[in-house]
Amino acid sequence: MATLEAKAPSRPTMADANRDITRPIARPEKRFFLVLGVAAAGVALMFGAWFYQIGAGIGVAGITHPVFWGVYITTFVFWVGIAHSGTLISAILYLFRSGWRTTINRTAEAMTIFAVMTAGLFPLIHLGRVWYFYYLMPYPSQRQIWPDFRSPLVMDVFAVSTYLIISALFWYTGLIPDFAVLRDRAKGWAYKIYGALSLGWQGTVGEWRHYRRIYLYMAGIATPLVLSVHSVVSWDFALAIVPGWHSTIFAPYFVAGAIFSGVALVITLMIPLRWAFGLEAYITRKHFENMAKLVLLTSLIVGFSYGTEFFLAYYSADPIELESFRWRAFGDYALPFWVMVFCNVIVPQALWFKKMRTTLPALFALTIFVNIGMWYERFVIIVTSLAHEYEPGGWGLYVPSWVELSILAGSFCWFFFWFLLFSRSLPVISIAEVKEHLVHQHGKGHGNGPMGQGDGHE
Repeated sequence: MATLEAKAPSRPTMADANRDITRPIARPEKRFFLVLGVAAAGVALMFGAWFYQIGAGIGVAGITHPVFWGVYITTFVFWVGIAHSGTLISAILYLFRSGWRTTINRTAEAMTIFAVMTAGLFPLIHLGRVWYFYYLMPYPSQRQIWPDFRSPLVMDVFAVSTYLIISALFWYTGLIPDFAVLRDRAKGWAYKIYGALSLGWQGTVGEWRHYRRIYLYMAGIATPLVLSVHSVVSWDFALAIVPGWHSTIFAPYFVAGAIFSGVALVITLMIPLRWAFGLEAYITRKHFENMAKLVLLTSLIVGFSYGTEFFLAYYSADPIELESFRWRAFGDYALPFWVMVFCNVIVPQALWFKKMRTTLPALFALTIFVNIGMWYERFVIIVTSLAHEYEPGGWGLYVPSWVELSILAGSFCWFFFWFLLFSRSLPVISIAEVKEHLVHQHGKGHGNGPMGQGDGHE
């Protein structure tokens, strides 16, 4: 990586940006199809296991009394957290005019779309009888059977679907100038497709004025929506009276955890992209250092939340709550608990050191640890509380089955399958924003003149 970075131009021009960022779209390599094939095989495994579960019944999963929420709901919450962080990162950094967001916003927004698509599968998989999914929707019923709108599970349907729509529109809006660049470089059927998606963009001053306004409004809408949506997901637990769940800290705790895991996954995705696509001149070590600082900050918040949970259990003097948290740390699920603490609290402390924040192989490994820890966090919250409720006679242990583990592994392949297709179909970096940054860098104006005239064309 250091060699590639040394060869990269220190100050690329706008023509270089067009060429370098669109190069991966024009010439897919054999290794891309190899990785895509592996992801496709994992997707096939996931759907094969799901179809087997539909035919044999939900009993082939490990979920049983008293743990009726297992790997499926754990993975649902994990992917919802990943999804909610992508647009949040992009929108908040845009509202604060952070210049370094230029090269991470596109990947973060794409990650959001594909993570929501992945998360949306798990309520259907967990349902068992998937053909009854429409009961969650407020459709007119002659039997007068309506969903319970007080249930946070029903709120999830509205919250997540609304977030998916806003995130997709936010992502597509940012892509319009880039579609024009791809249109002007394409021929044949690709020219027609990119031409339709660019909506006739010509890069005039008037178009840029309207574009800036709508992009700002959508960033303003997306930011509070993200905070509210992941708060709704936390209420799936906090509104129950289950020990370890019934807490007012869950909403900010879940939002912080979502940002923590999401920024970590952005780093995990962008380090290989930077190497594979030769984008060292655009995705610099400074970008990774800034994202690493966000990971460190949110790790401290998450660690503080862990400590607060245990303190509140102690301060409440409730013997059931105390026993629930004691068993969580030292009972049958102690290993997942300490893996969670190690990955989410201890490992990120290495980011206090600049060398760790800028050494990409080490940073890549650290972010993988973070997302392993965040999956285990959801597992610990869900399973340990359900397995150790009020009545000792109702206690029990949960062990995932091969069906659940196959679907879990397949969900990651499903996510990476769509992300790989995105990386070879659309620019992984916003060409328009990179070029605007270059205009400021070279001191040629503020972006509304030459920048606006040049973004729709080579």
